[in-house]
Amino acid sequence: MKSVLLIDDDVELGELLKEYLSMEGFELTAVHDDESGLQQALSGDYSLVLLDVMLPKKNGFEVLRELRQKSSIPVIMLTARGESVDRVLGLEHGADDYIPKPYHHHELMARIKALFRRIEMSAEEPESTSTELKVGELELNPATRTATRSGEELPLTGAEFGVLQCLMENVGDLVDKDSLSMAALGRQLMAYDRSIDMHVSNLRKKLGKRDDDSDWIKTVRSRGYMLVRV
Repeated sequence: MKSVLLIDDDVELGELLKEYLSMEGFELTAVHDDESGLQQALSGDYSLVLLDVMLPKKNGFEVLRELRQKSSIPVIMLTARGESVDRVLGLEHGADDYIPKPYHHHELMARIKALFRRIEMSAEEPESTSTELKVGELELNPATRTATRSGEELPLTGAEFGVLQCLMENVGDLVDKDSLSMAALGRQLMAYDRSIDMHVSNLRKKLGKRDDDSDWIKTVRSRGYMLVRV
């Protein structure tokens, strides 16, 4: 059974989600404070974290920032009232995906299954697609899920790794946002969904500039992104 960690101070919600997810084949553990939640998230016992923005002491963004210093475990942020600023901040701090409150359980389940689908697809990649990719000083190993620039490992989240792998496999060619979303999140983009834009923005920061001071990733307005050939 796949293990999911919920960090949310709403005890009643935790009980409801535990029951609902168990019917879908997932085991949910609910933790109601930030410190215990961070400790559990770093324990290695879970495959996915559901993290609420509004917590009693530290907010969810602070918890996520600390978590990302030590772990790339997939995280779905639960954002209050669907505030766009919450969504942007969550993705900037390294969340893989987000879902606004209030949400329907079916919608949350779809996001959870999509991320697990991405994880499973990565784990089951055939030998032929597990070849190391190299573009200039960028190197990516699908088998070990690691990426380096000039030999230095890049601290990528799972979603950022998925975006980079997709772009490196299609270097010099336009990759549309839906294709990047399937690679990074295991789902198609929804209307007004800026997830991929934020993951690309984070990825640009981590890649830094090329030797000629240009960006590695080129934006093709309203269409998608392209990794520039060296």
